[in-house]
Amino acid sequence: MTRTDGGDDGPEVLVVGGGATGVGVARDLAMRGVSVVLAERDGLSAGATGRSHGVLHSGARYAEADERGAEECVRENEILRDVAGVCVADTGGLFVSLASDDADYFARKRDACLAVGIDAEEVPVAEARERVPGLSDRVERAMWVPDGVIYPSRLVAATAGDARDRGARIRTHAPLTDVAVDGGRVVGATVGGDDLDVDVVVNAAGAWAESCAALAGVDVPMRPTKGVMVGVERDGVGPVVNRARSPADGDIAVPHPGSDRVVLGTTSVAVDDPDDYERGDEEVERVIEECAGMVPGFADDAVVDTYWGVRPLYGPSEADRAAAATDAAGTGDARGISREFTLLDHERDGAAGFYSIVGGKLTTHRAMAEAVADRVCERLGVDADCRTAAEPLAAADAPETVDRLVAEFDAGSPADYDVTGAE
Repeated sequence: MTRTDGGDDGPEVLVVGGGATGVGVARDLAMRGVSVVLAERDGLSAGATGRSHGVLHSGARYAEADERGAEECVRENEILRDVAGVCVADTGGLFVSLASDDADYFARKRDACLAVGIDAEEVPVAEARERVPGLSDRVERAMWVPDGVIYPSRLVAATAGDARDRGARIRTHAPLTDVAVDGGRVVGATVGGDDLDVDVVVNAAGAWAESCAALAGVDVPMRPTKGVMVGVERDGVGPVVNRARSPADGDIAVPHPGSDRVVLGTTSVAVDDPDDYERGDEEVERVIEECAGMVPGFADDAVVDTYWGVRPLYGPSEADRAAAATDAAGTGDARGISREFTLLDHERDGAAGFYSIVGGKLTTHRAMAEAVADRVCERLGVDADCRTAAEPLAAADAPETVDRLVAEFDAGSPADYDVTGAE
């Protein structure tokens, strides 16, 4: 095997996982002058990122149940609109309440949105019908929110390309097969058959974080859940359409501007293995039926594709939860960054220099990456601030360039193939 090290560039960081968070970490570290290599076992965007429904959340979905998470979403929503260019689409979003829905819930969500700074506005149902032709006659209330659409393949490819321009090495189809730990710290890793001399390993493997951590002798218990997305053929749906009720199956419809494809989602079913799980027709049918409550025509629209994704949900023990809560107060080794994602420092597990980032959502990937990069730079003694919220992605306004990067990094995904032309 070939041995590679950081050479004259100083300490080497290996980031494992080519989804939005992984490439975000690689870009952030490269911008701070850290030598970094990113490794993905498949093409980029192959996991949850490329199999999501691709909503750029305003935070409205979570406002009444998770104030902190909603604040995080609305902040990152605004940042991505500024820096991600053609990787996002400013569609806006509607929350609609049907006659059978809890009217008090709609009011709680509207008030909660306003309380956390989300620009939410109740609009006449007639106006909502203008924006969403075919909206159900059962819709009684509607609220406009600043949701949008993320094209995951473009976002990941553009971020990886920017990271590479700044010195990061991007390795696709290069599985991690070993993490070497000696004397209680990371000393190397094996990626794609090559032994790397690395000082830090960042586990950003999503639903596969548990198996990645096991290579370092560390336990990161994950509780993945599967969800199905259904692409239907329909033109004229302008905004993202959300059902104003507690999150449930089939409560969101995501249009792609310039395409006649609308992605309906989703379900949430626990699975044991993120690589091997049942994909049932009944889930597809349930999503279509529930989404048709908002737009009845969805039930008759041609189904053009279906795809499943697996959410990287963290399932810690009570002891781990306590450790995370402790470090959030400043005195532990596992840090609970927010209710939405968690950064674990495995020094307390006998693997100093090994970090796991778990949970979160596509909208907040940049903030997750910043949290990781802050911790890694702290360990390495690198004094450099995060700049990812201010500096646009290098190819952000060049769709042809971004789509070439999608092809180069094998980042095409079912979430947005109709936009990028790559699956």
